[in-house]
Amino acid sequence: MTTPPTEPLTDPLVAPETLAAAPRPDHLLVTEMVQPGSRVLDVGCGDGALLNLLIARRGVDGRGIELSQSGVNACVAHGLSVIQGDADADLGAYPDDAFDYVILSQTLQATRRPKEVIEDLLRIGRRAVVSFPNFGHWRTRMQFLTEGRMPVNANLPEAWYETPNIHLCTIRDFVDLVEMLGAHMERAVALDATGRPVRVNAPWWFWNLFGAQGVFLLSRD
Repeated sequence: MTTPPTEPLTDPLVAPETLAAAPRPDHLLVTEMVQPGSRVLDVGCGDGALLNLLIARRGVDGRGIELSQSGVNACVAHGLSVIQGDADADLGAYPDDAFDYVILSQTLQATRRPKEVIEDLLRIGRRAVVSFPNFGHWRTRMQFLTEGRMPVNANLPEAWYETPNIHLCTIRDFVDLVEMLGAHMERAVALDATGRPVRVNAPWWFWNLFGAQGVFLLSRD
C-alpha cells in the first residue's frame, strides 16, 4: 500500500480571517487544485456552486452535467453552461482529452458503475478531481457499533431509504481502485468533520479513520 502524497494543504485564495464566510471547504480545496484558465467539466454539478466558484476564482472555461432538472435550472439561472445528463450513461459521448480537468464532487457514491466512471474521467480529462464521503470514518463505525443502523450525518444526510448513494466506499477502498486502474495520485487530502485537513504525513489507515471525506487529484500515468 502506498502512502499519501505529502504536499501540504495551503489555500492562497482565501485569507484566514474570511474563512468563516467562505464556501464549503471541499469546494475551496478542489478549486485550489485546478490551474487558472483551464477547461473544466463538472460532472454532477448540482446547483453549480463549485462551478461558479471555479469560474470566479480560477477563470476557468467551465461546463457542467447534472442529472436533476432542478439542478440544471438553478445552474442556467446563474448563467452557467450546464446540460442534463447521467454520469453512468453519457460520459462515453465525450471525446478523449476534451478537458484539462474533469471533476466529480461528492457524486461517486451515487453512480452505478464507479470504476467505469473514473476511467471515463481520466479519458476525457488530462486530470480528474474526485471527492467523496468516507464510509470508514470513526463516527460512521461508531454509529454502526452502538446503534446497529445505517449512519446519518453531515456527509451522509439521508436515511437509507431515501439516499441516492448506492456505492459507498472508504478512503482505503478508493486508493485501491486508483492503484488498480494504474492512475497517478498527484495530490490527496482527507478533510475531517469540520472541513480541516487531517494530518498530512499520516498513513492511509489514519486518514481512513479520521477523514470524513477524501479529495483526490488524479492523472494518467
